[in-house]
Amino acid sequence: MNNQQNKIKALAFYLPQFHPIPENDEWWGKGFTEWNNVIQAKSLVRGHYQPHLPADLGFYDLRLEDTRIAQAELAGEYGISGFCYYHYWFNGKRLLERPFNEILASGKPDFPFCLCWANEEWTRAWDGQSGQTLIGQTYSTEDDINHIQWLIRAFRDERYIRVDGKPLFLVYRASKLPDSSKTTAIWREEALKAGIGDLYLVRVESMTDEYFVDPVKSGFDAALEFQPRWRDLGKPMHRNLFSKMLSMIGVDQPYVDHRFYDYATIVTRMLHEKEPDYKRFSCVCPQWDNSARRKKDAVILYNSTPELYGRWLESEVKKSLRSNHQLIFINAWNEWAEGNHLEPCQKWGLSYLEATGNILRKFI
Repeated sequence: MNNQQNKIKALAFYLPQFHPIPENDEWWGKGFTEWNNVIQAKSLVRGHYQPHLPADLGFYDLRLEDTRIAQAELAGEYGISGFCYYHYWFNGKRLLERPFNEILASGKPDFPFCLCWANEEWTRAWDGQSGQTLIGQTYSTEDDINHIQWLIRAFRDERYIRVDGKPLFLVYRASKLPDSSKTTAIWREEALKAGIGDLYLVRVESMTDEYFVDPVKSGFDAALEFQPRWRDLGKPMHRNLFSKMLSMIGVDQPYVDHRFYDYATIVTRMLHEKEPDYKRFSCVCPQWDNSARRKKDAVILYNSTPELYGRWLESEVKKSLRSNHQLIFINAWNEWAEGNHLEPCQKWGLSYLEATGNILRKFI
């Protein structure tokens, strides 16, 4: 199942949200998980695929080891080389930590992994409500040290993914760090002291103000082109004056309330995107539709198909190999409330995984 001999490794972002935690009980209601949002989604216009409902793995609970093993086995079967788990650290407090704690403690599943620090504040804007902060981020030298000392426990695991022999660690919003060069220098120094050696640090280009920023200048080794790239989606479908006039009489309202984009157009746009003059790992997304979370102003990549996704993935793999890049990222394995998942659903079944495997097997 371990595909470490691939010429290129495909890593899928993994959301550890699908289990109840006390904080979500308080903020969103007793027993809340992402499944609460998923099952309430509705189709907004003809041909709009909602709700996204799971197939083979069902409405799982990530507190169960059997579920986590089944996910890894399915991913490995279709060429995924590892999971990139989102890691939530708030000045020493971790959230959604139980699945990864148990993965680390048990040694199961025997499947490669790395971590991405999702260092955004949690607010009610997450579901389109007010910007009320639920838990904020604070940064300090002391926290940088405490954070890396905790991370070193994960870096020591034999399953932890390395690049050029260095543990791979991603930061989702590096621009939020007050002094990222100082933070990364502290991390590297503490890792050397602990006998880990140097780190391979990746700055995620997740928001428009982070695009085309040389990662080396801020203490990182490389960047990651996160998808979707919000700046490059083009103009929303049907969002024009005529549509707004129709919405006044109750017609075309979804196109005014939300932003629909044509997936095929976005793929074409990405295939012709200019390469930066620094090292940046490629990323693709099979789908995207966060209307399950947002009742207003959702972003919907409309009419995605496994064939279009496969075309995009193959192009990015070829580009990565030409650039001698070892990794490509897929967003995501299980972002169900963002309509963005490789895990099988009731509409497409295994089709997106099959498209992934068919492409990756060409380059083994």
